[in-house]
Amino acid sequence: MTHNHHKTTPDVESGKRITIVFVLNIVFAILEFIFGAMFGSVAILSDAVHDSGDAIAVGFAWFFEKVSRKKSNHSYTLGYRRFSLLGALITSVILLVGSTLVILEAIPRLLHPTPVQTTGMFWLAIVAVIANGYGAYLMTRGQSRNESILNLHMLEDVLGWIAVLILSIVMHFQPWYWLDPLLSLSISIFILTKAIPKFIGTLRILMEAAPETVNYAALVAELENAPEIDQATELCIWSIDGEKHAAMLHMTITISDQAQAKTAARAILEKHNVAYSAIEVDGDMLEHQAHQENELKV
Repeated sequence: MTHNHHKTTPDVESGKRITIVFVLNIVFAILEFIFGAMFGSVAILSDAVHDSGDAIAVGFAWFFEKVSRKKSNHSYTLGYRRFSLLGALITSVILLVGSTLVILEAIPRLLHPTPVQTTGMFWLAIVAVIANGYGAYLMTRGQSRNESILNLHMLEDVLGWIAVLILSIVMHFQPWYWLDPLLSLSISIFILTKAIPKFIGTLRILMEAAPETVNYAALVAELENAPEIDQATELCIWSIDGEKHAAMLHMTITISDQAQAKTAARAILEKHNVAYSAIEVDGDMLEHQAHQENELKV
């Protein structure tokens, strides 16, 4: 008797988590528009606009996450993994723009505070903290760059709603309506300090910079310390999607068996998450320089 065991892959799990977060954002954006108008809360309406942007960002991330799982073909020979970076880039841009808009809206409200219906704010905040907290928890279980950036979205929402919860209690007893925009400014600045490095990191990958997780000098030293390798004459390394890397290596070797030397080099590269590698053996440094000159002529 044969048994079919269906194992769920990390990529499929990632898609499920992103779908749940997408639904959460859509539902709460609609609820925030409705209840924000009912309670006369500009802060909640601002959250509604921001969560709508989140929903769009999550939709992009979900779409590109699915595309990135497609297998390689003649057009995309390394596969579609890099497509997930487009979702990460769009998401981080929306996060930056959304936080900036919140800051711009909070400053006038800090100068001219207005009263709101605090009881409605309190109960809506309770539900929102639970729902967004669940979404943030789901994203912390993921390892992709999209999930990492989406976790910032959910964290921003949780912090925002905790602020609304606290404010609703304080303003219920004291008319300190200026606290609302003040906390909004603090949270937005905090999120910007987290989102900007994520945005820069995604740009680095798209520009094919050396992966931040790889110590280039240490990798070259490790290659040259291998008994089969004499010198790593050229090493180009870049990241496909922030998780898997690719490398092109030119080297001179100490043994006559090129296949054995390449196997040793590839094993070292794989330790540094290099999934794709092109390795060429040069007879000596002069031959390597000749290769470089020919490449420049082409």
